[in-house]
Amino acid sequence: MTSPVQVGPLLRQMIDEGRVSDPATPRGRLLATAARLFREKGYNRTTMRELAAEVGILSGSIFHHFESKDEILFGVMHEVVLAMDDALATALAEATTTRDKILAIIHTELAFIHGKTGDATAVLIYEWRALSEKRQRQVLKVRKNYFKLWEEVFAQAHAEGLTLVEPEYLSQLLHGAMAWTTYWFKQGGKLSQDELANRVLALAIKE
Repeated sequence: MTSPVQVGPLLRQMIDEGRVSDPATPRGRLLATAARLFREKGYNRTTMRELAAEVGILSGSIFHHFESKDEILFGVMHEVVLAMDDALATALAEATTTRDKILAIIHTELAFIHGKTGDATAVLIYEWRALSEKRQRQVLKVRKNYFKLWEEVFAQAHAEGLTLVEPEYLSQLLHGAMAWTTYWFKQGGKLSQDELANRVLALAIKE
């Protein structure tokens, strides 16, 4: 049985390694606040002045940490993509069966959508076009690796007869379905997150 991915310890390790920003630092606070505002208001409707006010600094102070608003958006996206990739690689390494690997994919995606990284994950999904093309390419390098892991697992599942849909299409369909849970799934509601993961698994495999 696959357990839900524990994002907190992973992020702490990545912070200790200097791979993502510590939320207790000025840079980390800016990124976390930006993720929330970009999600709530949209990237284009969020001003640097509003961001500075939310953090409690002068707007000019932002430029001690970031050169531009686009760089802030990139920081939000890049750090959550790095964390998602690490989390999934770890979860897959711990899974023993192909079925458990599929469930690990589902748990990881839902953990980032509905956990403490939810704001950054939503920004990654819904504000993608707002990011400059140069920085899109940088994020895509890691993002492609994340989805390569998906396709490798689904290819194995297809070969074993666990799934009916071709791996590349199954990846896109499940990713879209889980992204949409942002709009209707609520923690503490009718379904637990584990139960939601099992519902998604039922869509993916034949049992």
